[in-house]
Amino acid sequence: MSTTFGNVFRRVNVKTLSFIVGAGALAGSATGTVMEYQDMRNYNNRNYNKQKLAALAAAHVAAKEKYDVAKYQKVYNDIALKIRDEDEYDDFIGYGPVLVRLAWHCAGTWDAKDNTGGPYGGTYRFAMETNDPSNNGLQNAAKFLEPIHEKYPWLSHGDLYSLAGVTAIQEMQGPTIPWRSGRVDQPEDTTPENGRLPDASKDAKYVRCFFHRLNFEDRQVVALLGAHALGKTHLKNSGFEGPWGAATNIFTNEFYNNLLNEKWDLITNDAGNKQYVNDKGWMMLPTDMALVQDPKYLPIVKEFANDQDTFFKEFTKAFVVLLENGIDFPQENKPIKFKTLDAQDL
Repeated sequence: MSTTFGNVFRRVNVKTLSFIVGAGALAGSATGTVMEYQDMRNYNNRNYNKQKLAALAAAHVAAKEKYDVAKYQKVYNDIALKIRDEDEYDDFIGYGPVLVRLAWHCAGTWDAKDNTGGPYGGTYRFAMETNDPSNNGLQNAAKFLEPIHEKYPWLSHGDLYSLAGVTAIQEMQGPTIPWRSGRVDQPEDTTPENGRLPDASKDAKYVRCFFHRLNFEDRQVVALLGAHALGKTHLKNSGFEGPWGAATNIFTNEFYNNLLNEKWDLITNDAGNKQYVNDKGWMMLPTDMALVQDPKYLPIVKEFANDQDTFFKEFTKAFVVLLENGIDFPQENKPIKFKTLDAQDL
């Protein structure tokens, strides 16, 4: 990859494909005989023509010119204020949890094998990803963010969705999440195919295999699933129903304590799916219960249940990796640690 465009594109892992890079132009040299690539579509998604390259380069320059910590803090503040102002959403749970879910689902389509999908291109804005059945309900989060993008049109959708997730976590009393700008909107033909997001009905073996695709080890997996302290499931969206605990809009280690200390019964819900419930009206997904059923996950669950600070530390590291998977950020785009609205009032 030419250093001329190294900060515009994510690094593409196509070992058998050679590129000829000219001054200001990129020409692909490839035929079916030189590509040992399982999915031709993945190659086509990365075979940008000159016009697409020029557009992305221009977007990168514009983003670079806008790189200013104070300006991104303004975006953070506007998202945070909107969360506060529209707190009646989802029976007063608010928009925080669904914004975290949007950031996670955008990032969760990434595949380490070929560096496709993921948070870089902001492709959730296209119909195929928006209408992925695993993304039911996230349309509300995207609509919530539309006025933010209208106010800051220079902000890419990938940066907007990831920044909104960071904002929501911090404003819900979670840890400070270092965040970097530099994602660049990509065209519709780069949208990952449906089916890359997790199936909540599975067991520990599935969970471990799924997160391996994202380059995560056991400790990171358990930390990331701790975000299930937030929000609730909706039968019409996911096929599951109920909150994971009492504090649906406060980021804590409650998820782990509930897993360990509550009495859970396995039922079949009204959608015909298996889920665990307790006498308080809370629920757990089969993939949640897998964390206490697996002998390698269980000690980590106990550790996080006993020490919220350790959980916050591990979650922060894992969430940053999730939002940055597969991205080569411009060197000048250093991680930003945003101040919460409350911290700015001190």
